Amino acid sequence: MSDPGAPTGPSRPVRRRLGRSRVEVTPLALGTAGIAGLYTPVTEEQAYEAVRAALRRGVRYFDTAPHYGLGLAERRLGAALRELPRETYTVSTKAGRRLEPSDAGGDDLAHGFAVPATHRRLWDFSADGVRRSLEASLERLGLDRVDVVYLHDPDDHGDQAFREAYPALEQLRSEGVVGAVGAGMNQTAMLTRFVRDTDVDVVLCANRHTLLDHSAAAELLPAALERGVSVVVGGAFNSGLLADPRPGATYDYTTAPAGLLDRALRIKEAAERHGTSLRAAALAHCAAHPAVAAVLVGARSAAEVDDCADRFEEPVPDALWDELRAAGLL
Repeated sequence: MSDPGAPTGPSRPVRRRLGRSRVEVTPLALGTAGIAGLYTPVTEEQAYEAVRAALRRGVRYFDTAPHYGLGLAERRLGAALRELPRETYTVSTKAGRRLEPSDAGGDDLAHGFAVPATHRRLWDFSADGVRRSLEASLERLGLDRVDVVYLHDPDDHGDQAFREAYPALEQLRSEGVVGAVGAGMNQTAMLTRFVRDTDVDVVLCANRHTLLDHSAAAELLPAALERGVSVVVGGAFNSGLLADPRPGATYDYTTAPAGLLDRALRIKEAAERHGTSLRAAALAHCAAHPAVAAVLVGARSAAEVDDCADRFEEPVPDALWDELRAAGLL
């Protein structure tokens, strides 16, 4: 019987190493917030098919977190990967928000997820909190190890994150419990500090290395390249605007300002003049920097996974970048 997760491309997907670790990732990766009911419900079958579609397209790196759907993303990802040999894929999860059971009832839409509010999140960047979070994640995933652990959004907890959580990750790495460690955020300043002041292998930068937000290029990406730290880029579409620029589209999870909408439409028109698409250009821009090891895309269905994979493979001519730079758009 053929493997339903066998890639349709090369038999061995291209892989890149994260920093100085031995952990390898594919250039296109799947984030799992979508399959955990981000904004609207997703069925178990839809989630399973999304992960299997990613596998068929050669994706072998999957990113998750306890935060996503109050643990639902980890459970669904683990279920979809369970039939595969463990050495054939890479999984990252995160620490910083621990989950505790709650009987408050209702849903979790206040945090963005259309799931029952069976748990509550507790910010915890203590050393003990990191270990407890990882143990719970392994149980939900049904795995005996994960490859990467990121500190998740330590923006308002920087002191504890650097003083307690990061050393705990270093200890886990030295014990061989995880292969690589890092931090994941929607900002560049603290990620740059992690790159310069710690021995992280990788940072996950969301929404700050895109066609509309170039802030990662100022310090983070050059510092990562200099220090040999890998960057995983998330939020290539800035939460929606670069996927489908139209009135009411979202930018960084809120309604896009008129000026940014106009900018996105201008880039889209330029891309189409050069025979490509805005989404392909958005993904290609993220992947082009030599510090970037992988581009992380979110999808909630097999069709969305296939579209992202198609756009990632779509050629983007150099002439487009030349035009965008000449027009002050890049």
